Formats: sequence, C-alpha cells, structure tokens
Amino acid sequence: TLQDAGYRLVDNVYEHGEFAVRGSIVDLFPMGQDSPVRVEFFDSEIETLRTFDPESQRSLSPIEQLALLPAREHPFDAAAIEGFRRRWHARFDNDHRACPDYQDVAHGIAPGGIEYFLPLFFDACATLFDYLPPESLVCIEEGVRTEIDRTWQSVEERYRSLAGDLSRPLLEPAEIYLRPDEVFSELKSFARIDFGPTPPPERAGAHDFHTHEAPRSGEQHARDAVARIAALAQGPGYQRRLFCAETTGRREVLDELLVRAGINAPVVASWSEFATGEVPLALTVAPLAESFGLGDPRGLLIAESALFGRRATQRQRRGRSPEGWDSAIRDLSELAIGAPVVHLEHGVGRYLGLQTLDVGGEHGEFLCIEYAEQAHLFVPVTSLGLVSRYTGIDDETVPLHRLGSDQWARARRKAQERIHDVAAELLEVHAQRRARPGRAFEHPGVAYEAFAATFPFEETPDQAAAITAIITDMCAPQAMDRLVCGDVGFGKTEVAMRAAFIAVHAGRQVAVLVPTTLLARQHFDTFNDRFADIPVTIESVSRFRSAKEQKEVLARVAAGQVDILIGTHTLLGADVRYHDLGLVVIDEEHRFGVRQKDRLKALRANVDILTLTATPIPRTLNMAMAGLRDLSIISTPPARRLAVKTFVQRHDDGLVRDALQRELRRGGQVFLLHNDVKSIARRAEEVEALIPGARVAIAHGQMRENELERVMADFYHRRFDVLCCTTIIETGIDIPNANTIVIERADRFGLAQLHQLRGRVGRSHHQAYAFLLTPEERAMTADARKRLDAIAATDSLGAGFQLATHDLEIRGAGELLGEEQSGQIQAIGYSLYMELLERAVTALRSGREMNAEMDLRSVLEINLRVPALI
Repeated sequence: TLQDAGYRLVDNVYEHGEFAVRGSIVDLFPMGQDSPVRVEFFDSEIETLRTFDPESQRSLSPIEQLALLPAREHPFDAAAIEGFRRRWHARFDNDHRACPDYQDVAHGIAPGGIEYFLPLFFDACATLFDYLPPESLVCIEEGVRTEIDRTWQSVEERYRSLAGDLSRPLLEPAEIYLRPDEVFSELKSFARIDFGPTPPPERAGAHDFHTHEAPRSGEQHARDAVARIAALAQGPGYQRRLFCAETTGRREVLDELLVRAGINAPVVASWSEFATGEVPLALTVAPLAESFGLGDPRGLLIAESALFGRRATQRQRRGRSPEGWDSAIRDLSELAIGAPVVHLEHGVGRYLGLQTLDVGGEHGEFLCIEYAEQAHLFVPVTSLGLVSRYTGIDDETVPLHRLGSDQWARARRKAQERIHDVAAELLEVHAQRRARPGRAFEHPGVAYEAFAATFPFEETPDQAAAITAIITDMCAPQAMDRLVCGDVGFGKTEVAMRAAFIAVHAGRQVAVLVPTTLLARQHFDTFNDRFADIPVTIESVSRFRSAKEQKEVLARVAAGQVDILIGTHTLLGADVRYHDLGLVVIDEEHRFGVRQKDRLKALRANVDILTLTATPIPRTLNMAMAGLRDLSIISTPPARRLAVKTFVQRHDDGLVRDALQRELRRGGQVFLLHNDVKSIARRAEEVEALIPGARVAIAHGQMRENELERVMADFYHRRFDVLCCTTIIETGIDIPNANTIVIERADRFGLAQLHQLRGRVGRSHHQAYAFLLTPEERAMTADARKRLDAIAATDSLGAGFQLATHDLEIRGAGELLGEEQSGQIQAIGYSLYMELLERAVTALRSGREMNAEMDLRSVLEINLRVPALI
C-alpha cells in the first residue's frame, strides 16, 4: 500500500516519502509531517505510534494517530498503470509507445516530469477547488490576477516551443491546467478577502481592517539599536505600542535594550492580553514579519525586524554532525562493492562487501577483500582500523597486490623513504609553534555576548560548535591554526567575524585575505554592516582602490590606525607592515598558490590562522585528517535553505531559453557563465535574442575596476535580469535574488569550481537550479565525466565536504607542504603515511619531551635528527 502511494522502501528513513520495515517495526516519513513515525506491531495490531529522530534513529514521543498522505499526486498501483496505458493509447497514436515516459510508467517507474501527463491517470481530474469546503475563505494577494495571466502565457509559449518534437507527445495546456477565466469563475463561489493598495469595491460582507504600513523615520535607521527603540516607543501618532520578539531569548535581549533606553515595557503573554489591558507599551513573543499600524484605536505593532533587521530561525534538519568528517573517509558502509581499499598489512585489494562466517563455532561479520589472482582475505569487523579507503589513480585500473608476496612490503619501504622529508618539515613547523607560543586572547565576556546578539539569524548547531572551538583556540597560549569547512552560504563569514571581534577587542589587528576583488568588496561591506555599532576601523585594499589610496591605507595599518584589513594578494606583499597582527583569516585557501602559502606559513608560528573553505583541496584535507590542523565542519544548513537542483545536460539553446524564462517569470535573476572573454559579448547578444525584453549585463575580470563594480552593484539592485559572466563570480558573491545559474562547457571546470559556482544561487529560501551544459560525450575526458557525475550526485545541502573527498579520490592525496623538494607521497602508501603522521603528531603534542626523540624514531622508523626541534 505504501509503495502504491508513492513511498520508497529504504534501509533507514531520513527523508519524506521513505519507509523501512524491520520485523514488527515499520518506520515511515509521511508527507506533511515534521518528524518520521515508528509504528510497532503486535501481530496485526498497532501497539505504539512514536515519532523518532532520523539522525540518531531514536524514538521520541508517543502520538495517538497519524494521517498518512500519499507521496505523489497520482496513484501508482497496477490498476492506475493499466489505466494510464489505456488512456495513452486512446489519446495518442500507437507510434508514441516508444516514448521513454510511456515505457517507464509501463514498467512501474515514475519518471521526472510525469506530472505533465497527470490527466492520463484519472477518468476525471479534480482541481484544488474540489477539495475546499464550501465555507472556505480565500485571500487574494495584490497582483495575483496579473500573475495568473502571465503564467498561462508562459505555459502556452512552452507548449508551442516543444510541439515540434515528434518523439514526445504533449497534452494540450487546457488538459493539464485551469484557464484563467476558469480560475476566476471558481473563485466566485467562495467568500474572499482581496489584499491591495485600494479598498475592494463595496459589496455585501466587505470588511475594512483599518491597517496601514508602519511609518519610517530617520531615527529608526540609526545604527544604535537603543536609539531605534526609543524612536519607535516614543514617537507621535499612536496611543499604544506592542514590541514583538521572535523568541523568548530575543525577548530578553529586547527587554534589556528597552531598560537601557529608559522605557518600562511589561511582558504580556499574548495579543489578547495586550488588547484587553490598559498599558500603553508592552513586550511579547510573536513571530511578526513586518511592523504595521492599526487604525482604531491607534496602535502600532513593532516587529523585531524593524530593530535588528530580518531574522531567520533554524529548524532541526538532517545533517552530518561536526565529527562526521571522520566517517566520510573511513566508514566502509559508504564504499560501493568493487571499490579499492588498503589493508595495512596486505596492501591494495577490492572490497566485496560484508559476509557472515562461522569460525570456531561462533558467527561473526567479516569484510571480504579480493586480491590478485582472485585470492580473498576476510577481515573481522573488529579489525576495521586496519582497512582504509584507497585514494589515488583510477579505481577501475588500480593494480591489486598478491597475498603472501613482498610487493606490499617493498611499497611500504618506498613510502617510508618518501615520507622522511615531509614528516621532518611538518614536525619543524609544529615544533616552532610549540616552542614559540602565541599570545592568548582574553574572552571579551559581555561585549562579545552583545555583539553575538545582533547576529540577524539563529546560529546553527555546527556554527555554534565552530565558534566555541575558535574561542577556545584563541584563548589558549598556542597559536591557532584551524580550518573551517562549511558549504557555500552556511555562515562561515559570521564565524570569522566572531573571531575578528575577539582579536580587535584585545587590541590586535586582523587581516582578511580573499582571492578576488569582488569578494573583497563584499566582505568590506559585510564587515562594516556587522560592526556598525562598534568603534572599529575597517579598510580594504584591492584593485578597486587607487595606488594612492592603497598606500595611505597601508600607512595607517603600519601605524595601528586600522583594526581590520580586507584585501586580495596585496596583503602578502613584502611592503605590508602590521602594527600588531593577531589574526589572519584566509577565505577560500585553495585559490592561493604555493608562494602565497609559504608567506602565510611564516606567519603561522606567531599569529592565529583561521582558514575558511567550502571544498578543501586534497592537501589541506589530508593535513586536517592526519591531525596536523584543527578542523571544524559546518554542515547544518541555514533556516529555510533548499538544496540546489543540479542538471547535467547537453548544450541546447532551447533548454537555456526555458531555464531563463522560468526564473525571470518568478521575478528572479540568472547567472549565465560563459568563460571566454573574447566571445562573451557575442554570447550576451545571443541571450538577448533568445529572451526578448531581458536586460543582460556582462562581467569579466578584464573590465575596468569602476565599470565592473558598477555592473555588480546594478545586478545586485535588480537593474539587470541576466549576468553573462566568467568565473569572476566564483567565490563569495551573495545575490539572494539570483536563483538560476547556467554553466556552459561545465566539463572544463574542476570539482571545487563547479561546487563554488553552483553556490552562487540558492542563497535565499527559494528553490534554485544549476544547469551544467556539456558538449557531446566523446568530446569530454574521463575525469571530466567523473567530476560531472560527482557534482550531479551530490546536490544535497552541505555537500562541499563530500565533494572534497571525491576530489581527493580523483586527484590523489597531493603534496602536504606544496613544495617540490618534499617529494610527493605515493597513493599506494596513503594508509601508511596517514597512520605514521597521526602517531608522530600525537607524540609531539603529548608533552612527553624527555622521550619525544625516541617516540618519533620508533613511529617513523627512520633516523630523524630532532633534538633541536624539541
């Protein structure tokens, strides 16, 4: 019954529309429910109904009943499929039986886009109005009639554009949708409220709510929250006022600010208590989106957004825990059958799954690993630590070792020789940091709490954990070197600003290093907005500033007159002098070259380093996993954030036109990435011809600074609909209204690049789309196809870290230090060097200085001369 209703049978239930069966227990996640439900049977009777946590799979609270809604808009049992086939033959010619949609449904598969054939599942289709009770009240927003007409025109245009494809039949628009006149005809039978700028025409039952937009004054835009509160609480024109906080915690913050403004506002439990009371001013908890006034009596309801800006709250979502990075590499349940693995004692083989064996009269689970000449090794799950994932060359062509030979032993010896230089230099860096401890920052206490309270969003659990770890690092005597890996738009910048506040509050300077001028400009604006109420001097240096301006800024930095400096590679120049540098924030470290990182490496022993990235490069990821750098992962998505739907398809102008039209008709904007400066102007003209009336702009790195800055500002303020651009938008550009990106020749981009580019959309609560356009398959390399498969398969929220592990597998582990003379670690010895480096760093950090040399020699099995380092 569940499968006929569109539910999918899975091992563990995580998402809506899934169910799992384990003996007498059925787990299912019904459509429309906030939590999945566990149904426990006793024979054929339901014994208990309980909600459960999809992450931990633990039962939560009992419920009395459950309304189980179908997971699709149409039935999908045998009778429905037979009815679909019968109506298909009656509606179309038999020649259309080869249509993929028909074949999928005939075989019990629901393909994407089957909704366009919805009427073929029913003898008569119901509409929304058939489900509404006669006494329903319909509220009609301003402009909805115009939008219905526009939508109908879009439907007809799409039908005309696809009608020429003879391989796929189409239903007429009127067979799928109600026409506009039919919609308005149906609406006449219901009681209605029309929202608009002018009152509706006089009619029986019409009611005027006497509401109006809240007034805006200059004081309300003051940077100081106390001044804004005083202006709203004491301004003329209203007899009574009610402040509405979004949560109990925010109400306490608001109450404190009211006291500081000298205003007494008692707390009321609800609107009704305030309306029936006598107090002229009160405070309550109510999630009010916007402030508004009442006409009679004259009252004002003040939303929290009028004081601190719009604030989004966070609902619990499924997401990887902050410690989840470990399982991303070592959890064999994520390995596909046939994937190569490395056993520490026997070398590279292929994983064939788990098997239950009877050994000595006892049953146990074993990993089955196949080696050369079809030899099999069975490893008990208790020895899982001896097995790790293989990262290196192509999985399909990896050479397998022979069991019982010295092949793996020889490979280990070669890896030991290669590891010598790498280990020695890494240990030198960490020994220097240990021998020369950094300055411990003092926790700013109340000042920090006040700064954190002005954050216009609720912190996600991962964000809070990363912030706590950074505060602990900065308050410790050792210099911090922490990597924060968080998906695009998941709040890494706020984490960096918290760290910057701690450093600035202690009188130290902060340098924020970014890869592009556009990102430097955006960070400059973001930091200024966030630190608006705090006496902090923020400056930036990039090519958007003249040489004279940059020289003046750097002179002020050297004199200690600038607290936070934001810039591109200029910050790494030999002529940059800091008065008292305490923190360096590196945004998107993978965009900087070896020379820049060597310059940063010189700073690591003296100042705190905070690195932000969405997709760490293999070298950085390796160092974090080997314990050489501290790692925090932000994998919990922000409130109301939706995953970007990703499509990899052959280039087709019809597809481009359809994607652009859909986004523009819902009031959004589009990035069209054409990474060729020579032909970008011609491509922009082609886009204007595809979408008549669309406002198209061009942005690329060879434009003059002022012109590029103006174009980006105009696009942000919606003066253009489509931005035809190069990869200059790759990092940090935050335009919430742009929710579709079309990437041409996606096969030419790296995995991290594709993920970063996809992250330019989907930064609000709207559904976003990414179209990766490719040439014919034979024109792409094997690695390009792998990258595109990986990016298409990982389109869930928080997929950046998962993509980084794919990149690690495709490209190999890389050089840990980024210097040629250190020697590249062979992929075949990956498990070996990871184990050795982990043990070496553990020994160095353990504080056993008397035995450190002996420990390191025994760990590395090489003759390291390290007494001076200790």
